Amino acid sequence: MPIEPEQATKDILEFCALLRGGGPRPYAYVILLGLKTFDPVKLLKVVEHGLAFSALERFQRNLALSTAQITALVQIPQRTLTRRRQRGRLAPDESDRLLRASRLFGKALDLFEGDTPAARRWLLSPQPSLGGHVPLDIAKTEVGAREVETLIDRLEHGVYS
Repeated sequence: MPIEPEQATKDILEFCALLRGGGPRPYAYVILLGLKTFDPVKLLKVVEHGLAFSALERFQRNLALSTAQITALVQIPQRTLTRRRQRGRLAPDESDRLLRASRLFGKALDLFEGDTPAARRWLLSPQPSLGGHVPLDIAKTEVGAREVETLIDRLEHGVYS
């Protein structure tokens, strides 16, 4: 299904074009944060330094999340979010959680072949294969994120249980 411009941001269109073109697939999801490095060592350094606050804003816009949803996902209290906005940078642990969420959104976009609304709906809706939990809710931990990734991988291979 083709991506409609009104349904996808520039970042999402770029991400999907990169996947179709066979680009740096394992780290293509960083585009959804406005990052341009696909090198894992450089990416690690960026996360350790803390992502720019603009990365959180881009991801929020790309996934069409409310402020309450993004703060819950990245586990940043509202007052801390205000301080991060003023400082212009996230803490390393917050950056890591944001990167993890971006990776899941990228995997969902890939699963739904660039159908942005379908990927968003899937990530934000209870999934029977996850015990009725919402993927982005359980992805707040690494264990939960791995479960969501495992489910996406199973769905890509036609295993629906």
